[in-house]
Amino acid sequence: MNNFVFKPNAIFYEKEVVNFDLGKELFNKYRDVPKFEIENHNNIEEMRKKENKEFPKMKQNLIIGTRKTHKFISNHKVSDYLVPYTSSGCTAMCLYCYLVCNYNKCSYLRIFVNREECLNKILKVANKDFETLRKESVFEIGSNSDLILENTITSNLVWTINNFCLNPNQKGFLTFPTKFCMVDDILDLKHNGKIIVRMSVNPETIINKVEFGTSRLEDRIEAINKLKQAGYKVGILIAPVIFTENWENLYLELIETLKLKLSNEVKKNVFFEVIFMTYSYVHTKINEEAFPNAINLFNKDLMTGRGRGKYMYKNEIRKKGETFFREKLEKYFPNSKIIYIV
Repeated sequence: MNNFVFKPNAIFYEKEVVNFDLGKELFNKYRDVPKFEIENHNNIEEMRKKENKEFPKMKQNLIIGTRKTHKFISNHKVSDYLVPYTSSGCTAMCLYCYLVCNYNKCSYLRIFVNREECLNKILKVANKDFETLRKESVFEIGSNSDLILENTITSNLVWTINNFCLNPNQKGFLTFPTKFCMVDDILDLKHNGKIIVRMSVNPETIINKVEFGTSRLEDRIEAINKLKQAGYKVGILIAPVIFTENWENLYLELIETLKLKLSNEVKKNVFFEVIFMTYSYVHTKINEEAFPNAINLFNKDLMTGRGRGKYMYKNEIRKKGETFFREKLEKYFPNSKIIYIV
């Protein structure tokens, strides 16, 4: 289950990364991979010129740079802040990924080697919030990446947990979502209950047809059980909900599978998030060229505009979906909290 190995076809790097320990580690780890110096990880001319059909090949590249922006964004769902952290993008190729809209800029995996700078700001804000607000703030560190996946390349998640939780008096919590099952490296860490892991799930049919390069449903469920056994706080995202034909049966089967296979410890206090899919014209154009045999997620009968070139499910569809998920989750997980349905 934990055998994932990513070896990039090429590495594009900013020259200053060799001045950081992580940069040196990655250069040594991938010493036989072709490397190309770039000025800015946000603007790689070679990739900008690629055609849409080249998208899967581009996903095999690795970009290494330093994060310049460290602005925290207030959030009011499962965290207090959305935090720019040690990576952006992913190696997976989910057909709905919002980063795909700018695939030649940011959907491929970018690693930022100035991790100390990223974490130090979190530590500073967490302690300040506790001093001034008397609260332990929650920091979302995986809003535009998958840290379980990234950890297989950089060990950054192990490094983060060790350094964030090193002081038993450290205030605040870190949280992140994932679609990957490679959690073994963090199971034995001393996390002091400060880490909240949220596993994203979908029916196996949708995973197979839409979430290319991610872990299987049964492996994700097993990972949730292992994390809970290791003392982590865990949540489940049913996301993104895709209203395909026969969606009610598919998602009922998913919820029944969760009920059957999640451990009793998980079912005691797991929480849920439910997110309906949004889509765009750019998604459609890229996907039809990059994945010509894949299903088309745009449905003009069910979707409506939500801004230029962007789509969401119509209100009546969303309301039907919200009613369905509230009823089913309350029935099968009566002791669990639904944080939000959006």
